[in-house]
Amino acid sequence: MMHHVSIRTANIHRSLAFYEKLGFTVKERFTTGYTLACWMEGLGGRVELIQIPEPKPAPEMWSDEHYVGYYHISFDLSEITTDLPAWLNTFKADFDHDLQVLLEPTQQMIGDHVYEVAFIADPDGLPLELLRLMQ
Repeated sequence: MMHHVSIRTANIHRSLAFYEKLGFTVKERFTTGYTLACWMEGLGGRVELIQIPEPKPAPEMWSDEHYVGYYHISFDLSEITTDLPAWLNTFKADFDHDLQVLLEPTQQMIGDHVYEVAFIADPDGLPLELLRLMQ
C-alpha cells in the first residue's frame, strides 16, 4: 500500500488552499527540520506538501516529450461526479480564471473502459490527471 505522494511547493499556504478545494483535508502539520510540511488526505489517498525556502521552477514535464521521471498524479473522481466537464467548470470558478487547464475533459478508452479525462496544473505547475469512469 502506498503511504503518500510528496510534493515540494514554493508556497505551502497556496498549495494547501488548492488541495483543500480539490477535496483534501490537513491531517498532520509538522516541520522537516528546516521548513513547513503537512500530510493531507482525500480522494482515497494522501499527499505530503513540503515548502521549499528557495524554490526553483519545476522541470517542464508536460510539454517536453523527452522528459523522463514522475509525470503526474491521477485522481479518480468517479464517486464524486457524474459529469467531469461540469465538475471542472465549478472547480475553475473557485480560482477566478487562475487555474491552468492542461487538457480539457475528453473521452479516452483505457483497456475495456471509457473514461472522461482532464489534466490541470497545481499552483507549482505539476500536472494532475482527473478521471471519471464512464463505462
